[in-house]
Amino acid sequence: MPNFINPELVPKHKLYTGQKIPCIGMGTFGSDRFTPEQVSEAVGGAIRSGYRLFDCAAIYGNEDLIGGVFKDAFDKGVVRREELFIISKVWNDMHEPENVLNSIKKTLMDLQLDDVDAYVIHWPFRNYHAPGCDGDARNPDSKPFSVDDFIATWRQMEELVRMGLAKTLGMSNMTIPKLEAVLPLCKIKPALIEMELHPSFQQEELFNYCVEREILPVGFCPIGSPTRPDRDKTPDDVVDTQIPEILEIAKVHNVHPAIICLKWAVQRGQIPIPFSVHENEYISNLRSTIEAPLTDEEMAIIKSVDRNCRLIKGQVFLWEEAKGWEDLWDLDGSITK
Repeated sequence: MPNFINPELVPKHKLYTGQKIPCIGMGTFGSDRFTPEQVSEAVGGAIRSGYRLFDCAAIYGNEDLIGGVFKDAFDKGVVRREELFIISKVWNDMHEPENVLNSIKKTLMDLQLDDVDAYVIHWPFRNYHAPGCDGDARNPDSKPFSVDDFIATWRQMEELVRMGLAKTLGMSNMTIPKLEAVLPLCKIKPALIEMELHPSFQQEELFNYCVEREILPVGFCPIGSPTRPDRDKTPDDVVDTQIPEILEIAKVHNVHPAIICLKWAVQRGQIPIPFSVHENEYISNLRSTIEAPLTDEEMAIIKSVDRNCRLIKGQVFLWEEAKGWEDLWDLDGSITK
């Protein structure tokens, strides 16, 4: 089977909980460019190709179709449930404590699972925006980050673990000031934190902060997310796959520059979750983890291309008094009020 990569050969990380998780996964956010049918079909192909980690979310609008793919794969013996590591997330409009349980119940019904391997707070705000809105859209009910609100949601997340609906928990789109505020209050520490990570946005300080605390970084936009929503594109964005140093290393390895971005991510120690509906691309992404590693010199070169270029700015979550998207990210070292 030339398009099958033996999952046993793909390196794994061990979470502080003892769970093992593959060093690369498939993201499933494609709603701005691809239909749920296309995304779920790609998930099926990815399972058959050897993928064992899938990053899902309720807001992506495709968990019901992906659930059918999972069930079909289990029923046909393509893969066993225990072989997959499945992540899902609670969306911003379901942060109210009474809604967290309803959110995961809907996800489990859609995914046709008894539990998820990790359940993640998608954004640390209860701020909601309409699907498909433009970058200037604002919800008048949006508010700055609140430690009290976040921990109220986290307490219900912790309850999901006790109920057996989630094996472990995670956070996403956090900053060091926010983590400093909430981690001491957690009864169950997050096992992973999803964050934007790619060569032009390496977030070294946040990355190291998490690693030092045995929290595994999971990197979205690992190749610079060329298919991200148009509202998230600005003229100053760096295109990772066009960085001259990345292109030169790709030429040496005779691969697409996206593969170099993924090799760098895996060797650095984060888990990239690239998304593609194209079989040749997602197979190449997985194969990159077991073939031709980058040299120490190449890793050092890629470290030098960091441009602090955040692509997913989150401006649709801003509150009325906010000055700009920077207020979401606590750039001065303190939580923006």
